[in-house]
Amino acid sequence: MVTQPQLRILISRDEIAKAVDRLAREINKDYQGKQSLLIGVLKGSFVFMADLIRRLDLPLELDFVRLSSYGAARESSGKVRVVQGIKTPMKGRDVLVVEDIVDTGITASFLLDYLKTKKPASLKFCALTDKPSRRRIPISIDYLGFAVPDKFVVGYGLDCDEKFRNLPDIYVIED
Repeated sequence: MVTQPQLRILISRDEIAKAVDRLAREINKDYQGKQSLLIGVLKGSFVFMADLIRRLDLPLELDFVRLSSYGAARESSGKVRVVQGIKTPMKGRDVLVVEDIVDTGITASFLLDYLKTKKPASLKFCALTDKPSRRRIPISIDYLGFAVPDKFVVGYGLDCDEKFRNLPDIYVIED
């Protein structure tokens, strides 16, 4: 018999909506007059990115990258690989990476280094959530929704072994 983990709400859908509105205002201001390219990190960022781009009043293009460092585990393996790379040319473009969560910083650092080789005019980073207490590699987050505690979080695109992405709020999995 499979037991369902206990979930405790951490961030409500209303709080998420307010944070997405705030982030969109900041991005709209900073990217005014630029032809921006937003790169979503799959799979986790897709819900956040969909809500965010609907609030952006800018000319923009989208692309996605898919990286892997977790597999089915709750801890990162520390080894990052590109599962699906960027298809859109980035050279000379103003690029904004959209991520669901920054944890150890290993994946984010790997991704930013990978994207810098594509020679963008600018490269900024937007994350819905951040676990600064878990950081192993320093990461500069230009646009941040929430700092979260060192707990496993799910919902609003965040998953545990591909489950719980569809939840409209963000929850902590209670052990």
